[in-house]
Amino acid sequence: MLKIAVYGKGGIGKSTVTSNLAAAFAQLGKIVVQIGCDPKADSTINLLKGKTPVPVMNFMRDYDRDPELDEILERGYGGVCCIETGGPTPGLGCAGRGIVATFDLLDELELFEREQPDVVLFDVLGDVVCGGFAAPIREGRADEILIVTSGEKMALYAADNIYRAVENFRDRSYARVRGLVMNRRNIPDEEEKVRGFAAERNLDVVADIPRSDEISRCEDEWMTAVEGAPESDAAQRFRALAELLLADGQDAGLPEAEDGRSEEARLF
Repeated sequence: MLKIAVYGKGGIGKSTVTSNLAAAFAQLGKIVVQIGCDPKADSTINLLKGKTPVPVMNFMRDYDRDPELDEILERGYGGVCCIETGGPTPGLGCAGRGIVATFDLLDELELFEREQPDVVLFDVLGDVVCGGFAAPIREGRADEILIVTSGEKMALYAADNIYRAVENFRDRSYARVRGLVMNRRNIPDEEEKVRGFAAERNLDVVADIPRSDEISRCEDEWMTAVEGAPESDAAQRFRALAELLLADGQDAGLPEAEDGRSEEARLF
């Protein structure tokens, strides 16, 4: 099972990257679970045509009981299993604790045993890597981290905070940083800035996602670019990233694509 947590500055495009990556894995024939770890509960919305699952924390608050799996899970594009943690009433409680409570519940409900996913994706709020928001990268829940960034100063600042936090806790069985996803904003010298940042930290830039009208158009129609514009440059790059990550996962027993890495996997 390939387990990946996606982090980055708030608003940098983590949910766009995660949901397109989930759709790309699904197109490759993989069973995928995507868990949105954000009180806004909007991580999976473009896999579900504008619908959202009932968030776990909302359900528990509204019904004062633990839900059954079919009460919090929706199946989206390509059969992706979509779950949202949700969060506390605004201004009350701790969203990080909500993530921990959700993970404990999913363990009790035997989500992974029942679904037998090939890939699990955690889409995590902002650049917070302490407390509950670090839960996806602790205790073996995720094996690898993708950091989404642009060349903007604050995006790189957040990426550095995430990288340093993970490095500081390497000896505590945290996940490793697999690399950066450059989600372009078309600022001056963006590629140079991101690749220079990566080189200083001995990180790979594992994907280079263009600023794309196709992504925006598809999201306006509640779709990922992988679904709504499959021949677009952006969609090809998401599929290439999925192929790269699957190739990395061969040591974990995931089957290799029949024809190996495609030409798309060399686009970045």
